[in-house]
Amino acid sequence: MAYNKKILNMILLTVALIAGGCSYSFTGASVPPHLQTISIPTIEDRSGKAEPNLGERLTTLLIEKFTYDNTLQVTNSSNPDCILEAAITSLTDELSVVSGNETAMTQRITINVKVVYRDLIKKKKIFERNFSQYSDYETDGADLIAARNNAIEQVLDFIADDILLAVVSNW
Repeated sequence: MAYNKKILNMILLTVALIAGGCSYSFTGASVPPHLQTISIPTIEDRSGKAEPNLGERLTTLLIEKFTYDNTLQVTNSSNPDCILEAAITSLTDELSVVSGNETAMTQRITINVKVVYRDLIKKKKIFERNFSQYSDYETDGADLIAARNNAIEQVLDFIADDILLAVVSNW
C-alpha cells in the first residue's frame, strides 16, 4: 500500500510540473557573479584569405548575440569586467561532393576561430578554445558567389552561437 502511495505521489508531482509549465534556463549558469560587462574587440582575420571584412562580420554577430542574450552587458568602455579576444585562424573552401562524371557539385566552407576569454577583475584566463564550423553550398546554381557568401554567413553565425554558449554556460 505504501508503495502505491509513492507511485501516486510521483505521478501527481510529474503532472503538476508539466501542467505548471516548468522550465529551466542555462543563461548565466557559469558566468561568475562579479562579471557584469564584456568587451569584444574587433576580431582579427589571420586566415590569409582575401575574404572582405570577415573579422568585422564575426565581431558584429557576437555583439548582437551577446546583446540579445543579456547575460553580460557589452561595453566599449576602457574598464570592462571581462574580454573576449578572438582571431580567425583559417578559412577553407574545399570540394565536398563530386558527381558521377567527376564534376564538383558541392563545396564546403570551414572556418576556425581561436578564442581567449579573460576575467579582467581577477586577472585570469577563463578559457582558451578553438571553434570550428562548416557549411556546404551548391556549385551548379546560377549564382555561385551568393551561395558561397550565404555559406560563409551561416558558418559565422554557427561559430558566434558556439562562442556565446561557451561563455554563458561553460560549454
